[in-house]
Amino acid sequence: MTLDQFKATLKEPQPPRLKPTLVALWHDARGDWDKAHEIAQDIAGVDAAWVHAYLHRKEGDVANARYWYRHAERSETTEPPAVEWERIAAALLRRA
Repeated sequence: MTLDQFKATLKEPQPPRLKPTLVALWHDARGDWDKAHEIAQDIAGVDAAWVHAYLHRKEGDVANARYWYRHAERSETTEPPAVEWERIAAALLRRA
């Protein structure tokens, strides 16, 4: 699935059948940060930590975001959240 195809699914009532990290991003893009966070905190691995970091940065919890960026083995970013969302989604879709 391409990033454009993934973004098109945001109009659907249910997320596509993809890895939980992408489902978390799907919920976030639809405005359900709590559901996205619930998913991200229940999965392990560097990709989940990256999504988790993004979510905490988006909410404004910089200290918590830094913790998760370290677990994701990623540098913090100052790019707008929408840009980071696309970057994460594209990377995860390439690996899906």
